[in-house]
Amino acid sequence: METLTISNKSYNMYTVDDFQELNNLNFVDLNNKLFCKFTTLEGLESLLDRITNNYSILYKKVFVLHIKSNDEYVCTYNIEQGNTEGLPPNTIMVHRKKDTNTLYTINALNELIKRLNGGVVDTKFPIDWQHYRNTILLTQHDELKQLKTKIFKIIEL
Repeated sequence: METLTISNKSYNMYTVDDFQELNNLNFVDLNNKLFCKFTTLEGLESLLDRITNNYSILYKKVFVLHIKSNDEYVCTYNIEQGNTEGLPPNTIMVHRKKDTNTLYTINALNELIKRLNGGVVDTKFPIDWQHYRNTILLTQHDELKQLKTKIFKIIEL
């Protein structure tokens, strides 16, 4: 039987939020994955303390992004395989397009392709990532969310 990389449950990718329970994830395959956690300015320092004290951060950097539209902050960081116990609640795994600094979940990528391609999800559909420069793409309640970001600070460990 094939083991799923992310979820041990069979979810419909268009009805599950990106903030699904981390208890259902298969962490065996999570080598060098990028995690993302939203917070307020007031909660930022305690979140950074928790992340830097509890995890072995790859590349020795935590990026803090500001989302002006809702005045939230996002911490992104890579952690090593086997170092994923006790992730902060509502932490999500994201992927990154380096040349445009676009962060996205697979669910959001599929929703974006569906939107751009007349309702059809096609893994070979070309995306002009320049349209999503400095953006986080997420899904929430079956909707694609595009959050514009700006680097607030980079924590060098």
